[in-house]
Amino acid sequence: MDKPKILIVEDDIDLSHMLCAFFRSQDYDVRAAVWGRDALAISREESLSLIMLDIRLPDMDGYEVYHQLRQNRHTQAVPIIFLSEKRHRVEILHGLELGVVDYIAKPFDVQELRLRVRNAILRASQPNLTNPVTNLPEMPLLEERFMEVTASKQPWSLLVVSIKGMDKLRELRGFVAADELFRAVALMVSSAIRDRGNDGDLVTHYRAEDLIILTTPDKVGRMRALIDSRVRQSLMHLYRPVDADGSSESRYLNIETSIVERSREPDLDIDGLRARLTAIIGAPAVEIGDAAEGSR
Repeated sequence: MDKPKILIVEDDIDLSHMLCAFFRSQDYDVRAAVWGRDALAISREESLSLIMLDIRLPDMDGYEVYHQLRQNRHTQAVPIIFLSEKRHRVEILHGLELGVVDYIAKPFDVQELRLRVRNAILRASQPNLTNPVTNLPEMPLLEERFMEVTASKQPWSLLVVSIKGMDKLRELRGFVAADELFRAVALMVSSAIRDRGNDGDLVTHYRAEDLIILTTPDKVGRMRALIDSRVRQSLMHLYRPVDADGSSESRYLNIETSIVERSREPDLDIDGLRARLTAIIGAPAVEIGDAAEGSR
């Protein structure tokens, strides 16, 4: 079986040599380029599994290289990871807006970079796993990112958001109404992440009615409060499900949120994470009215 072939485009010669040596030791076939034009020439001639691309190059910036790679049918689907200085936040955001699969800020942990490279190549070789209702990623992407942050010893928090009562909603109003409701919930959650979270925070499905957010301990509390408030108000006021007797005051729809943090479970691995999430999502839900009264 052929080795995955990666191209490292980096004008810092010492860093380039270090990365080439490291990834060759990890059984990758590695090519290197200092200039953007050389990177484009190599990418036209060879079949690449992934490209690591510095944003600041001597002859052209990484964005221009990226655009030319995406215009070439031979390289339009190759995963690209941007390398950027941590202080250049605007560059990072611009790269993510363009569709770069990932970025890593210098100085970086080489083991974290190894996992990001491996996961990006694996994702590129597999079908795109997204939920058809919300277009959010499914659980495998969360597991990949979870392994990355735990391997790099980064602080992390998981926020679990579950909507209870969806089965009864489907029974009374049908699948279309249930899908529309959860799509609205997903939009509210994504909006809360933009308002209160970090640029690299991730939200995925656990099951059809459960969302998991990977964030940091300094953000998770405020994010939880905002999501809980927005979704709870929507369930209580904007969407009034009708029971079989015609009543619009049903309480069968409710939201439950929980937090899992590294500070409390520092040795949690993937198997432990799955078990922990199953235990949380199976716990009794909080009624909308009861929770609202208790928070006053």
